[in-house]
Amino acid sequence: MAKKRVLLLSEGFGAGHTQAAYALSSSLRKLSPNVQTKVLELGSFLNPRMAPLIITAYKKTVTSQPRLVGMVYRHQYKKSLSRFTTLALHRLFYTQTRSILRQLRPDLVVCTHPIPSAVISRLKRLGVHVPLCTVITDYDAHGTWISPEVDRYFVSTEEVQRKLRLRGVPITKIQVTGIPVHPDFWEHPGHDEIRSKFGLKDMPTVLVMGGGWGMMNDEMLHEFLLRWKDRIQIIFCVGNNEKIRQKMLRDNRFHHPYVHVLGFTREIDKLMEVSDLLVTKPGGMTCSEGLAKGIPMLFHNPLPGQEEENSQYFAAQGHGETITSPDVVGKWMNRLLHDYPAIVRKRQEHVENIARYYPMQSALSILDMLERNKVLS
Repeated sequence: MAKKRVLLLSEGFGAGHTQAAYALSSSLRKLSPNVQTKVLELGSFLNPRMAPLIITAYKKTVTSQPRLVGMVYRHQYKKSLSRFTTLALHRLFYTQTRSILRQLRPDLVVCTHPIPSAVISRLKRLGVHVPLCTVITDYDAHGTWISPEVDRYFVSTEEVQRKLRLRGVPITKIQVTGIPVHPDFWEHPGHDEIRSKFGLKDMPTVLVMGGGWGMMNDEMLHEFLLRWKDRIQIIFCVGNNEKIRQKMLRDNRFHHPYVHVLGFTREIDKLMEVSDLLVTKPGGMTCSEGLAKGIPMLFHNPLPGQEEENSQYFAAQGHGETITSPDVVGKWMNRLLHDYPAIVRKRQEHVENIARYYPMQSALSILDMLERNKVLS
């Protein structure tokens, strides 16, 4: 029997979109030996010189002008990408996309970023016949995700489903699956082995993350957290931002047996497993991974737009709290010191009830689309 081919397309504007694609790829291969997957960051693959420049410019804009990012997000909130924009993107980056589809002959294309979704949608309007599934990787439904040519949307919550319906997307095209996370985040390995591997102590532990780009260069937050370093273990994970990591390593405040400064790692699932509190940028993927691990979250400086929506959703569900002042951090640090058993007990209860966020639902839905030919026209 020939294997079914699934092409997963993302872009490098933040790490979460591509992580979702790889999570789906891993889950599909774990569930079925008859599925072959390929993950591409389409812009970087087709234009390896120009794409990194654009991503770097976007990163600088996000870090230096977050209010501008928020204004653009809100201005475009109810708008799909225009035909002009998709045409421009197509000619700038994706003139070879049709050739890729011809070469790989996918049975299904899955997009975890709105740009490749818009490009494939345009190709479908031009006569390319390929089923298209779009995975919305946030807890909101921005207009740029929406296109009539999308055959199926996978969304995080019923609220996102409702927002899509209000914009005219048929209910038959929407499925609430949760945001796909890597299967490793649903496992619970032994803590002793993890602590030994990373040189950690068995004590209350806080994991501080800044997303895939390590955007947490906040001196005030660091200073406040380090006040507890004699009693609470702190892991700073700054992602790919080697400049910040080296700066922290040169700072004597971080030279302490209970303080650990890490760069990029593929083992965030293990660090979350042995941590008791996560301080993070509220990206959709990171929040979903934290949800899978049942770890309480504090949201640091959400970007206007989707990060604000993500933090508000998780706070409303009781899974996290936005840092509005140092008092919020202080409250949680004191809870770790004086009410630690209650935090551990609540987390265990969450893990036991996690089945309602079924980890493989997105992958199972894709298999259903492939095997039963249920893609809607």
